[in-house]
Amino acid sequence: MARLNSVIGALETGQHAFASFVAPDPAAALEFATTDYDGLVFEAEHKPWDVPALRDSLQYLLDRRRIFDATSVAPSVTPLVRIPANGGEKSQWHAKQALDLGAYGIVWPHISRVDEAYNAVAACRYPRLPDRPRFEPAGLRGDSPAAAARYWGVTNAEYYAKSDVWPLDPNGEILVALMIEDQLGIENLPDILDQVPGIGLVVVGEGDMSQELGVPRQYDHPRMLECKRRILDVCAARGVAVGHPHVTADNVKQVLADGYRFLMTMPVRGYPGLELGRTLTGRD
Repeated sequence: MARLNSVIGALETGQHAFASFVAPDPAAALEFATTDYDGLVFEAEHKPWDVPALRDSLQYLLDRRRIFDATSVAPSVTPLVRIPANGGEKSQWHAKQALDLGAYGIVWPHISRVDEAYNAVAACRYPRLPDRPRFEPAGLRGDSPAAAARYWGVTNAEYYAKSDVWPLDPNGEILVALMIEDQLGIENLPDILDQVPGIGLVVVGEGDMSQELGVPRQYDHPRMLECKRRILDVCAARGVAVGHPHVTADNVKQVLADGYRFLMTMPVRGYPGLELGRTLTGRD
C-alpha cells in the first residue's frame, strides 16, 4: 500500500512539506480539499474542542475525485490536529479522540520536558507487550479503530499495521509533532530527542516564545533568532525536521535558507507562500 500520510511522505524523502491551519469548520475544510497543501492542521488549541465539527471537517477535507485520480485511498491533503492542552497536562484523551476520528497526526503544544514528550508519543500508540519490537514509548492509546479505519479507507487489520508513529515505525502513518515554545523546552530538546523515539517533527512556537522573551510577536528580534537557531541546530544534528508556523511570500526564502522543512502558511485564498515555496523547492 502506498504512503497514506503526505506530510510523512515528503519528509521521509528529503522534501519540504507544506501545510496550513484552520479551525475545525466544514466550509473551511471544503476550501482546502482542492489545494496543493500536503497537510492541514485543524486548530483546537485556541479554538473550542468541538468533536462533531472536527469529524465533519475531516469528511469535507476528502475530495473523492482527487482520490480516484490518484489511484490511492490517501487523502490529497493530510489532516493533523493541534490539541488544546499543554504538554504537562498529558491530554491523552484529546489525542485518542482525534486519532479515532481519522487524523493522521497530533501537534502537541508546549512540550518542555522529556516526560511530556514521552507521553505525547505513547498516547498516539496502541499498547504492546514489552518483548515486542519498538516497545518504547509504551503505547497508551485505547482500542477503537473502526471510524479511523473507515476514514483511511482500509480494513481494521490494515489500520493496526499502519497506525504506529513514524519514524519509530518506518511504515507508520501517524505523525507526532512537538511544539517547543519556551526556554525550558529548548534546554531539554537534546534530551527529548535523544531519549524519546518516535518524534517526527518539531515546530517552533514563535508566539509564546516571543512572549516569554518580552518581545511579543517580534519574530525577527535577535533573541528570537538565537532561540530558533538553537532548535534548528539540535534537530539537524539528529535528523529531525523543524516546522515554521508563519511562512509568507516575504519570508519563505529565508525560512528555506534557515533549514525549516515543514512550512505553515496562513489560510488565505491566494496561497502565495505555498506557491512560491513549492516553486523554490522544485515541488511544481
